[in-house]
Amino acid sequence: MRRAKTRRPRSSGGPEIAVQCIHKARQVPAPARLRAWARAACRAAAEVTLRVVGTAEGRRLNRRFRGRDYPTNVLTFAYGSRPWRGDIVLCHPVIVREARALARPLAAHYAHLVVHGMLHLRGYDHGLKSQAERMERAEIRILGRLGFGNPYTVE
Repeated sequence: MRRAKTRRPRSSGGPEIAVQCIHKARQVPAPARLRAWARAACRAAAEVTLRVVGTAEGRRLNRRFRGRDYPTNVLTFAYGSRPWRGDIVLCHPVIVREARALARPLAAHYAHLVVHGMLHLRGYDHGLKSQAERMERAEIRILGRLGFGNPYTVE
């Protein structure tokens, strides 16, 4: 496994959000943008690592922790009982493929998935229709503040 560069934000009393880019691709958003999108979804102190990985690691993690033998776009791992503490794993090749299929800008899709992962850390879920609707409303509101459109509409 390649050694990852971890970039931590400067200490400012706000959320601590580290970014690890394991997958090397020119299209991966800058760590500062990934952190800004995560902070937009965060209402409290946080200890979060955003990890960008390739297909092999995305598949391995999804198989190990969810029993599904394929890479998925985002996985969220919450630690302990405190909200806003955990890891968010973003599978770059899957995100690129999905953004193309949806005809959405890559940055908009990344922002959506970062916000989605952050809301999972906060305790949001989408297992039931009512929960999914609540989570979608929060995503739409946060993404709107970031200047992105509704990720659930077809344009």
